[in-house]
Amino acid sequence: MIPLRDNIRTRTVPFVTYVIIGANVAAFLMELSLGPNLERFIYIFGVVPQKVVFAASQEPALLPYAIIPFFTSIFLHGGWLHLLGNMLYLYIFGDNVESALGHFRYLIFYLACGVAASLAHLLANPSSNAPTIGASGAIAGVLGAYFLLFPRAKVVTLLPIFFFITFIEVPAILFLGFWFLIQFLSGSMTYGSDAASAGVAWWAHIGGFAVGVGYAALRYRKIREKISTVKH
Repeated sequence: MIPLRDNIRTRTVPFVTYVIIGANVAAFLMELSLGPNLERFIYIFGVVPQKVVFAASQEPALLPYAIIPFFTSIFLHGGWLHLLGNMLYLYIFGDNVESALGHFRYLIFYLACGVAASLAHLLANPSSNAPTIGASGAIAGVLGAYFLLFPRAKVVTLLPIFFFITFIEVPAILFLGFWFLIQFLSGSMTYGSDAASAGVAWWAHIGGFAVGVGYAALRYRKIREKISTVKH
């Protein structure tokens, strides 16, 4: 299922979401310009669990260099589909969460979810030497907050069925709940295997989503009061 839009109108211009999207696109264009240096660049600015564990346990002086990628990695992507898929989800769900949290708080929340997602991946794959990049962990946090704050929203979805394409309206709580279920089942099935350290960072998605839900739950009453006048 490919989401196209939701039915919640925002009360403010989600300029932080737009800036984040712009930063991701700019970072990806920079990646394309690196040519043969790209692999080394990704290894330096992506989160490599093995490097972090080594710095934390044996070389504390290197820890700052191991921590910086927790922030830089969430603006890097491995290909056009990786980038466009993430930005589509951020564009659809980010504006409402930004409106609900406020611009500055939303930015901090987004970055915190990205860091938490990388930590979840590290805990699940501490010996992995593969660099992890992508905004999906941070965006998973946005999805988690949306899941709790806008349960009655609907998502217009493109659903390819063999050679036919249809559009359906899916309740957000089902769309995002199904998305999370896929992440959890996939993460559980690959936990501890080679696929867990060299494929999709499922536990980053799970961790980011959980943090998003948790934060929205802690501030649920205050946030709901703020968005109670939003029209569906």
